Amino acid sequence: MSRPTRPSRFWESFAVAVVKPLSRLLVKRDWRHGERIPRTGGVIIAANHLSWTDPVLLSHFLYNNGRWPVILAKSGLFRVPFLGRAVTGLLAIPVERGSSEAAKSLRISAQRLDDGCAILFYPEGTCTRDPDLWPMVGKTGAARLALESGATVIPVAHWGAQELLPYGEKKPRLFPRKTFRVSVGPPVDLSKYAGKPMHADVLREATADIMAAITVQLAELRGEKAPATPYDPAGR
Repeated sequence: MSRPTRPSRFWESFAVAVVKPLSRLLVKRDWRHGERIPRTGGVIIAANHLSWTDPVLLSHFLYNNGRWPVILAKSGLFRVPFLGRAVTGLLAIPVERGSSEAAKSLRISAQRLDDGCAILFYPEGTCTRDPDLWPMVGKTGAARLALESGATVIPVAHWGAQELLPYGEKKPRLFPRKTFRVSVGPPVDLSKYAGKPMHADVLREATADIMAAITVQLAELRGEKAPATPYDPAGR
């Protein structure tokens, strides 16, 4: 029995009716290279993370470019009345952080990729802690998922969501109206890792390649030179 690659008509219509007007109201758009997003087939959209608002704004971008974004969300959201029904209906994948169930989200993601879904993945795992908001060292989940599934990884960088709602703040800064900039890069070349065992060194190297590709797009958006070495919150 095939699994759905899009939500039911009700939930999709509900999300579009909420997200598109809200996104257009809150931010101006500077969207670049949307044609680089494959219109069909399983694909991993790997993005930097700046604000709790960027999943909504990125979802609008991806939807306008022909893909329904399947998002990984904290498992606690699935237990909130109505919100839990909504995120389930929108095909979100629950993430159990810091537990033996943490790997379950990757298994579900692999199934969704096999079904032909577009998975929106934040390799950093949380909003960047880099003082200048460049992408930091990523976690290896996206790389493992890509290497095990063979799915294409598309790097996507964005800038501006942090001006709307800076990390750690609860009240958005609505005025003046911000610009949400997005740039899509070409697929990340992970071919050199094909057939290699999933050792920690391999996963870290592949992750570094993914993060570097995101950083290239962000440097283009910002018109600045990225740091030579990404920030490592673990201090390594």
